[in-house]
Amino acid sequence: MTAAAWLIFLAFLFGVFDYFVEKRINPNQNIATTEYHAGGELQREVTLTRNAYGHYVSSGTINSDDVVFLLDTGATQIAIPERVANRLGLVKQRATMIKTANGDTRAYQTHLSSVAIGDIRLYDLRATILENMSGDEVLLGMNFLKHFEIVQKGKMLTIRQ
Repeated sequence: MTAAAWLIFLAFLFGVFDYFVEKRINPNQNIATTEYHAGGELQREVTLTRNAYGHYVSSGTINSDDVVFLLDTGATQIAIPERVANRLGLVKQRATMIKTANGDTRAYQTHLSSVAIGDIRLYDLRATILENMSGDEVLLGMNFLKHFEIVQKGKMLTIRQ
C-alpha cells in the first residue's frame, strides 16, 4: 500500500513538473480572442506572452489540426518540419534546395487551406516543408503575419485583424 501511494505521488509530481515546463516553452496554449467594433468593422485581436526564452510561441491550427507556432518575422513563408507535415497529411509539391540557418536542405512547397491563432484565421496560404528542420514548432512567417497589425509592448505581442 505504501509503495502504491509513493507511485501515485511521484506520478502527480511528474505531471505538475511537465505542466510547468510546457508553460515555460508555450505560455500561449489557450488563446482568447477579443472581438470589438471599431469604425463600423468587427475587429479581432489576440495577445501573446513572450516565453521564458524571449520568443513568441503559441498554440494554433493548420487545416483545423493543432500545431505549435513560433512567430518568425524573418521567415518569408510558413515553414513546417517534415515530421509535422507528415502528421498533418500535407502534400509535398515542387522540390527545391534552399539555404537555412541549419544549412542547405531540400524543401517542398505545399498548400494550407487555413491557418489560425485563436479566432484570427487566414485561408489559402503557401508553406514550405523542410527536411532538416528539427522540433515540432511551425515557423509562422510573414506570408501570414503581414496581413495583421502587430504591436509589441514589454513581454506582450498583440495581433489585430
